[in-house]
Amino acid sequence: MKVALIGLLQSGKSTLFSALSSKEITPAGSAVIEEAIVPVPDERLNWLEQYYKPKKTTHATIDCLDVPGFNFTDEHGRAAARRLIHKLRTVDLLVLVIRAFEKPDVPAYRNRINPAADFEELKTELLLADLELVTARIEKLQKQVHKPTKTQAHEKAELELQLKLQSAIEAEKPISSAVETDAEREMIKSLGFLTLKPMAVVINPAEADKDKSFELGSVYESVQGVISICVELEYELAQLDAKSQAEFMADLGIKESAAKKFVKMCYSVLGLISFLTVGSDEVRAWPVSKGAVALNAAGKVHSDIKRGFIRAESFAFDDLKELGSEKELKAAGRIRLEGKDYVVQDGDIINFRFNV
Repeated sequence: MKVALIGLLQSGKSTLFSALSSKEITPAGSAVIEEAIVPVPDERLNWLEQYYKPKKTTHATIDCLDVPGFNFTDEHGRAAARRLIHKLRTVDLLVLVIRAFEKPDVPAYRNRINPAADFEELKTELLLADLELVTARIEKLQKQVHKPTKTQAHEKAELELQLKLQSAIEAEKPISSAVETDAEREMIKSLGFLTLKPMAVVINPAEADKDKSFELGSVYESVQGVISICVELEYELAQLDAKSQAEFMADLGIKESAAKKFVKMCYSVLGLISFLTVGSDEVRAWPVSKGAVALNAAGKVHSDIKRGFIRAESFAFDDLKELGSEKELKAAGRIRLEGKDYVVQDGDIINFRFNV
């Protein structure tokens, strides 16, 4: 579950990464992609920790990448950006960080503070990167399709699809607009097209504008979340201890940090839910895709559990919290025995029975 923060120079992207990860802010001009494992906030684990008193508590996590800021103003910057963009093809979610703050000591990209223009430039560059890949793929397939091989029919079908993708991009539309079926999506999945990936947008305003709305213009259908985060404020908040942080948030009337909302948004955009396992050794949240069945959830915990799956003993966290104990759950008939095809629900607490 990899999330990449991308943006133009001086967008505040690295400051957001630092606020999320507690790592030092990446120096300006760095060409290195920084990486951090960021826990997904889940208040249910806090309650379960008090109830079960486990030796450890483990949150679900996202793998967050801080990609050096893009500079498309000259050939050197464009070449460097292309190399970085190529490395994004394996990530699961792109988060575009857009600057909306004025600060004299932080030079503005292209001498402008214009969220809509910056967003449009990023969209265009992602499209161009996909166009390069489509063009190369078409050239390769056109040489192959005339050869009588076992894969000839597949290659002809892919060539037809790639030509359709090329037409979409040249019309300044994302690849997602031209992919009509699951079969087509599967055919090009391994290529990692950027405009086929889910996207989210973080607008980074000044503190005084943190509640202001910003216009971005046309937004891809794949953009499934747009939030505003005053990154500098969140960074300052992240530097405080828990008590000071709570006081600071209370003074500002903030119920939950925007950084936490950001992580939750990424988790949601990726189509993930959490099931929970509990006990005296560990209380843990496990991420699975919405619609996952019990057998696949068992495999998340351990391959042996999946291989020897018998059934899943399951109850809802909300039921446990409402009734107060597992004993009361049993008395109320709220503990269920489910088979391998049971569709796991967010907040299910599951004990897998298995035999190997």
